[in-house]
Amino acid sequence: MRKQPKMDWRGIVAELHRQGMTLTELAKRNGLPEGACRKIPSARHYPAQEAVARFLGYAPEDLWPDRYPKGGPRILDTKKYPPVASQKARDAADKRDAA
Repeated sequence: MRKQPKMDWRGIVAELHRQGMTLTELAKRNGLPEGACRKIPSARHYPAQEAVARFLGYAPEDLWPDRYPKGGPRILDTKKYPPVASQKARDAADKRDAA
């Protein structure tokens, strides 16, 4: 089951405006390019998402759960997928067999 965001984009912008803040001003105050916060709906700009979420009192994961998946480590499980022998090791054996 997918986690639902706390607010949709229109709600986020409306809440920013209710608190007297614009996306451009928020970006400037956080040392980001002026258009960074406006690009959030179409592009993943993690520093801008962080700035917006913190200003509204949320974690970025609460507002954009699909952009912050909670999963296990992305390291290959060697118990499930044991290492394969190196192709270089077979190379010498192939040369001996061919000779």
